[in-house]
Amino acid sequence: MEVEFTARQGKISKAQREQAEEGMERIGRVLGKTAIASFVFDAQRHLQIVELTLKARLQTIVATGKADTRDAALREAIEHAESQARKHRDRRMENKRLPKEEKVLTAPPVARPKKARSSEPETSAEEEKPTRAKARTTIAVHSFPARETVVEPHVIRSSEVVTLKPMTLEEAVKEAEFRDRDLLVFHSPAGDLYILHRRRDGQMELIELP
Repeated sequence: MEVEFTARQGKISKAQREQAEEGMERIGRVLGKTAIASFVFDAQRHLQIVELTLKARLQTIVATGKADTRDAALREAIEHAESQARKHRDRRMENKRLPKEEKVLTAPPVARPKKARSSEPETSAEEEKPTRAKARTTIAVHSFPARETVVEPHVIRSSEVVTLKPMTLEEAVKEAEFRDRDLLVFHSPAGDLYILHRRRDGQMELIELP
């Protein structure tokens, strides 16, 4: 793992570097050796502060240690970062296990009916009952009516959809809007017969009759 050190106040001793590198070796076994660690040593009056930033492929961890001594602050930052890395690893492993558990739960119901169909009818009556019950349940869920339901049309006769006076297309659109109609039959001043129809998308459609 690549480790970077920055000291804003004072110098970083060799023992502190070794302590930081040992901690990063432990965390590297969790996050991977490709992670990059950055230590920033700072101080505020009598308080020592160590900021640790870990950048892995799928995770960024930021941990801060504060103590009276720099060694204690460094130890606290490393422990905090290691705890976060282990939690991230555990969550990732749990997410990977979920699809496998779902396959184990769903595989037996799919495999058993196939074996029951292909096997010879030599099983006992007690063994056949659960298989037949599953088959009836499956058919009930996926069954469809043999005949489609025919709905008789409800016919309403209306003379308001036909206009007697000739009108232009603009006048016909205004007339359909005024009457609140989706269908209007009219003829132009030239004598051509048209049907003005409103489609489901709200657009008006003009049909010219021969």
